[in-house]
Amino acid sequence: MKKLFLMFIISVVSLFALNFQTASKDELMQIKGIGEKKAAAIIKYRKKHKIKSADDLKNVPGIGKEIVNNAKKGIKNKSPKSVKKKANKTTKQKDSKKTKQKVKKTDKNSKKSTKTKVKKKTAQKTKKEKQKVKN
Repeated sequence: MKKLFLMFIISVVSLFALNFQTASKDELMQIKGIGEKKAAAIIKYRKKHKIKSADDLKNVPGIGKEIVNNAKKGIKNKSPKSVKKKANKTTKQKDSKKTKQKVKKTDKNSKKSTKTKVKKKTAQKTKKEKQKVKN
């Protein structure tokens, strides 16, 4: 009875276990601690080496014991969407920083021209006002 129960548990676990040799990038990224770069490193590694178990991931550059343990236990990220959101967030932040820098550069260049324009307009206004006062 115990053997039967143990075999049942092993078969259930093996059904839900991730095959690292054939897993897609998105499937690999579901494991806690694996992002796009580490998933790409795993895919690159498995082209030359066979990955039979999670323990073989130790040989992949950038993969440590903690990630291997997460893979063994099946610990996943909170949600696949959170990984994409983080990636989008960081790219959005980088893009906004770049645009802010561009705006600052153009502002510095345009400030000079706008200052001179403002000075010219105020000078013209004061001339017109003086002419009105004289008339």
